[in-house]
Amino acid sequence: MSTVIEQSVEARLVAAAPRVPSIPATLHYDRRDPFAIHMTFPAPATLEGVDVCWTFARDLLKAGLHGPEGHGDVRIRPYGYGRTVMEFHAPEGTAVVHVHSAEIRRFLHATSELVEIGQEHLHLDLDHDLAQLLRDAG
Repeated sequence: MSTVIEQSVEARLVAAAPRVPSIPATLHYDRRDPFAIHMTFPAPATLEGVDVCWTFARDLLKAGLHGPEGHGDVRIRPYGYGRTVMEFHAPEGTAVVHVHSAEIRRFLHATSELVEIGQEHLHLDLDHDLAQLLRDAG
């Protein structure tokens, strides 16, 4: 059984310029890091010209489908019928994208088949993680 779920999503950048094209972003989930979601934007869509990956809690993504969530670098909220707004705050500025809520629900469903929501702690390997920290500190 695979330990990773990846799904491409269409993200529409919200900007002052009219008719901004969609950005092909990727949602990524790995059972070895059961609490985290990674969302990667390709180099052509970023100011730096390199792939940019944001990491945030799976609970944040799930809760953001139903109401405003997040107080830090990543904020998520529903928008109208069938869309979800994702805000990414960095020192360089803020990116706001719209994603179809159905794509997010499909992704979350796939992740919950891999690791049931609320059961993430059962997939942590604390001994391995502690050994990694101690090795890196030495």
